[in-house]
Amino acid sequence: MSCASCAISVESTLLAQKGIVHATVNFANASALVEFSPSQISLQQMKNALQGVGYDILIEEGEDEEESEKIKLSEYKELRIKAICSSILAFPVMVIGMFFMNLTWANWIMFAFTSPVLCWFGRSFFIHAWKQALHGKANMDTLVAISTGIAYLFSVWNTVDPSFWLSRGFHPHVYYEASSVVIAFILLGKLLEERAKTTTSFAIKKLIGLQPKTVIRIAHDGAETEIPITLVMVGDRLLVKPGDKIPVDGVVFGGASYVDESMISGEPVAVEKTVGKEVFAGTINQRGSFQFTAVKVGGDTLLAQIIRMVQEAQGSKAPVQKLVDKIAGIFVPVVLCISLLSFGIWLFIGGEQALPHAFISMVTVLVIACPCALGLATPTAIMVGIGKGAEKGILIKDAQSLEQAQKINVILLDKTGTITEGKPEVTDLWFVASIAEQKALKQILLAIESQSEHPLAEAVYRKLKEEEIAPVVVMKMESITGKGVRASYNNVNYLIGSAAFMTENGVFITEEAKNQVKKFLLEAKTVVYYSTDSLLLSVIAITDKIKQSSKDAVRHLQQEGIAVYMLTGDNPTTAQIVAKLVGINEIRSEMLPSHKAEFVRELQKKGKVVAMVGDGINDSEALAQADVSIAMGKGSDIAMDVAKMTIISSDLNVIPEAIKLSRLTVKTIRQNLFWAFIYNIIGIPIAAGILYPINGFLLNPMIASAAMALSSVSVVANSLRLRRV
Repeated sequence: MSCASCAISVESTLLAQKGIVHATVNFANASALVEFSPSQISLQQMKNALQGVGYDILIEEGEDEEESEKIKLSEYKELRIKAICSSILAFPVMVIGMFFMNLTWANWIMFAFTSPVLCWFGRSFFIHAWKQALHGKANMDTLVAISTGIAYLFSVWNTVDPSFWLSRGFHPHVYYEASSVVIAFILLGKLLEERAKTTTSFAIKKLIGLQPKTVIRIAHDGAETEIPITLVMVGDRLLVKPGDKIPVDGVVFGGASYVDESMISGEPVAVEKTVGKEVFAGTINQRGSFQFTAVKVGGDTLLAQIIRMVQEAQGSKAPVQKLVDKIAGIFVPVVLCISLLSFGIWLFIGGEQALPHAFISMVTVLVIACPCALGLATPTAIMVGIGKGAEKGILIKDAQSLEQAQKINVILLDKTGTITEGKPEVTDLWFVASIAEQKALKQILLAIESQSEHPLAEAVYRKLKEEEIAPVVVMKMESITGKGVRASYNNVNYLIGSAAFMTENGVFITEEAKNQVKKFLLEAKTVVYYSTDSLLLSVIAITDKIKQSSKDAVRHLQQEGIAVYMLTGDNPTTAQIVAKLVGINEIRSEMLPSHKAEFVRELQKKGKVVAMVGDGINDSEALAQADVSIAMGKGSDIAMDVAKMTIISSDLNVIPEAIKLSRLTVKTIRQNLFWAFIYNIIGIPIAAGILYPINGFLLNPMIASAAMALSSVSVVANSLRLRRV
């Protein structure tokens, strides 16, 4: 693909095929993300369709990424040779054309130097333009081929038969320097553009570089064999030595060490790994060595999922790109019309120099028009922005959420696992019953909590296991979302849950128990009730430490003019104490998952741009409803699947960074689009000769080609500034 018009052409060709649901083509990284029905169309059929309109698929998903890099490197080297050789040949043509036009053999010397530039080093422009023309399409290659081809053929005619014009009173002008220098400048511009574009995918290369090429597999007899990572299977036992990168996700079964997980979690402190602990691909082992069992390999590893998410996000389109695509789609035909119009006007009003001026203006309009700058303006900024986010532990699923984040004016923070550490611990188990009866009640409590997935249930389970309580077998367990659980044992129903759950079921709570609950609440502890159908048995107090980063993050967000709310299913007293400690004034407590989503809708109806930050399954409905959804990476898989952004670490301070990144990226996109539009809006009329009646200025095609080349390079260079922020 040579310009934005090509990307539109590829996209429309794919979308026209039966069985393709959605297709997005990214000109900046020459990739297409396609959603399709395999029963209706195959990858080979897609390939055939694209080959039919002059394009091709070189690498498909799942194929060797190194092969893709080899192809790109080979193309870059070929482009460099073309650019250098065409520049060497074009230079003497430019010198002769400017200073030695009156030499006897000047035209033939320029013909000799220009012919290889067009016919060999610049032949790709003509080949691609011809393929496009066969299918009734046009792109930047069309503009270059028509402008340089006409200038060259006209010059050859005037060199071979100058008498035709001399007999009619005209000087036989030649435009070899326009043809050769335009081709040379455009090839040089493309070379600089390709070099800059490879830097925009730096983040992906860095992530891919975290994957080791080989691993050491341990056989059942203890023998160690070094094998390629592609041969690792689930269940293989692998050895990791000091300093090695961990090849796949797995669980440690022997040895111990500390592992640097900063590239995935963002946490700088190395994590201790002992038997039973999880390890992740791409993380770096430090001093010790250990053996682990492979659990996830290939594309299933956490690192592979991160790479895929970043690649897909970099290939996605921001809403502003839709307008740019429409403009790019009609850009080339419009420019062709303007060039013909300028030619006709000059022929009509040009006087003695009508033909030369008409010819120069037509060629210059074709050369100066640059759909590339328009096509690169948005995707290069998006690629660098999303790549920068990945380096900082901010995984962004699509360009739309990156663009939308800078508009956020309300942020909703879930309490547990977002503001707090999400590691609840039981501090008190207060029983109404006597000590003699407590053991049996604890056995039932342990049995119920062992079957619940709620983080508070897990805290109770851990506490009772420490006391070496043996569980019984409970029957008919039922979970009531956002309220609690009901279970049956020996024909007695047991309830575990919130105060509202107890009230709803008519459970009697003594004054002594109420006083005990007040005491726990004033200590900012979460209270869980344990009862039968009618009588309270126990009050369980659970605490969850507030993250160190929470207070700073809330302050930063408020300083940015963003309203911060805390949402929680917890009781009002505990919620208010936690909110006060982190500086949040707006609190919504005792909220069910559906209440959170409804609250998001209420704010949206008031015209607010709402971001929801959560980590649990109970947050997924609100995350799906929010304008921008942010999941904390150490939360549930469901929350991360629903959310458009994932903060890999548990640090809330990364959220203000994500919003800042969005603002900087959108600012860069606007700058790029402004310069791309202004360049074409000003450049094309000047090329057409609009200044000639005022000050006699007519733009030289050579200068126009240099300006066109630099416009694309400047857009990419501006996007790359994001990497240094």
